[in-house]
Amino acid sequence: MKKKIIFIVGIVSLCLGIVGIFIPLLPTTPFLLLSAASFTRSSEKMYRWLMEHPWFGKYIREFQENKSIPLSTKVFSIGMLWITILLSVIFAVKSIYFRA
Repeated sequence: MKKKIIFIVGIVSLCLGIVGIFIPLLPTTPFLLLSAASFTRSSEKMYRWLMEHPWFGKYIREFQENKSIPLSTKVFSIGMLWITILLSVIFAVKSIYFRA
């Protein structure tokens, strides 16, 4: 029963990590780290899949080795955040004063 709950936590955090790739305000790496920790305790098969995955494994290995998020990932995240803010201002704000 405990392994099933931990496995479900791993799946949910993996899904949130995937969503975080596309939504700038949702962090990706912490959710992937949580899913890796959950799969370590619940499913060796899923842990191996996650660590060998071309996209997700990179985030986890980088953090485990260097205890940091790569600079390119930080730059991309901040860039996407600003693009999202600018698009929100352009399309959602009606006042020309606030758009400027």
